[in-house]
Amino acid sequence: KAVELYTKACDGGSADGCFYLGLKYANGEGVKQDNFKAVELYTKACDGGSADGCYGLGLKYANGTGVKQDSFKAVELYTKACDGGSAGGCYRLGIAYFNGKHIKQDRFKAVELYQKACDGGYADGCFMLGLTYEIGQDVKQDSFKAVEFYTKACDGGSAGGCYGLGLKYANGEGVKQDNFKAVEFFTKACDGGSADGCY
Repeated sequence: KAVELYTKACDGGSADGCFYLGLKYANGEGVKQDNFKAVELYTKACDGGSADGCYGLGLKYANGTGVKQDSFKAVELYTKACDGGSAGGCYRLGIAYFNGKHIKQDRFKAVELYQKACDGGYADGCFMLGLTYEIGQDVKQDSFKAVEFYTKACDGGSAGGCYGLGLKYANGEGVKQDNFKAVEFFTKACDGGSADGCY
């Protein structure tokens, strides 16, 4: 039923309808999985002003899924997505700036983009901010801020955030040392897919 509604919305000119329909094709939910169709729909969504469509299309170009791999195009699309309000686009653009791949390296810009992603509810953006404050890379090292961002990340579903928070409780950095809480967060990290949290 959702596919039917998204199809009508997309055919009627809704960029977001095209994005959500593309997501269904990308994941094979309610339709046969088809990355080429997903790329077609993400393109239509992005061209129609959907920031999430640009983000989804950027991921396809970055991974070479349904389209020829093109990291420069991916960065261009992440920029368009972030400028349009996509927290995921800001996160991916931050990673690109941090690594300096296919764009001039600018780690201060990366931190800004992680903040924008985190503020937009993208949990992995919060995790990257926590990590940045933990190691003091391009910001002043601050265990309390690391705990703050790891907490936000973990609450948002980031396994890395839960693992980082577990380490903070295990070592008593930025929080009162508490092995029970550490185990709780390591377990949450493991359950969320972080292998580090599993041992």
